[in-house]
Amino acid sequence: MQLKYKPMGQYQTNCYIVTINDRDIIIDPGVGATSWIEKNVKNPIAILNTHGHFDHVWSNAELKKIFNIPIFIHHKDAFFLENDQFSMGKPKSKADFLVNNEDIIDLEGIRFRFLHFPGHTPGCCVIEFEEAWFSGDFIFRGSIGRVDFPYSNPEDMKKSLLRFKEIRYDKPVYPGHGEPTTIKNEQKYVDYWLRAI
Repeated sequence: MQLKYKPMGQYQTNCYIVTINDRDIIIDPGVGATSWIEKNVKNPIAILNTHGHFDHVWSNAELKKIFNIPIFIHHKDAFFLENDQFSMGKPKSKADFLVNNEDIIDLEGIRFRFLHFPGHTPGCCVIEFEEAWFSGDFIFRGSIGRVDFPYSNPEDMKKSLLRFKEIRYDKPVYPGHGEPTTIKNEQKYVDYWLRAI
């Protein structure tokens, strides 16, 4: 797996390009991501959204038009794409594949799955590849996603954190904002966040 990423827009949202077997998967193309992506992909095959907030999906529509590739998102966050809940002027897009479970998705020989960790949004997910997690706004290095936005749910976040705490393996974690971390490193802080929510 080869990885490129760049923080995009005012909120410095990490946009990722995952390259496996000469195929590129785009994760969370935020504000102004299109030109950077065009310069750094050779064979894009999909856009994956960890969740539906505008700073993670802003360039969906533009990229889909350019590359004619499918958009994947958890079904509980699909409504974000077709609306502008925060009145930010976000271009509307529409998902081609609504994730309903955590089954492994095989796309041209590249395997990944959406692990559902609601709380920040109803359909907030970690996208898991064999070699790494892309955690969106669920888990950051030393922090977690906010639960005070419209459609956030603190109780769901607590349940998600408890589930996260029980994971027995370790992988690198590439979050939606900030620097990479690991599963094991962030599990050390779960009890603190459970008390803080």
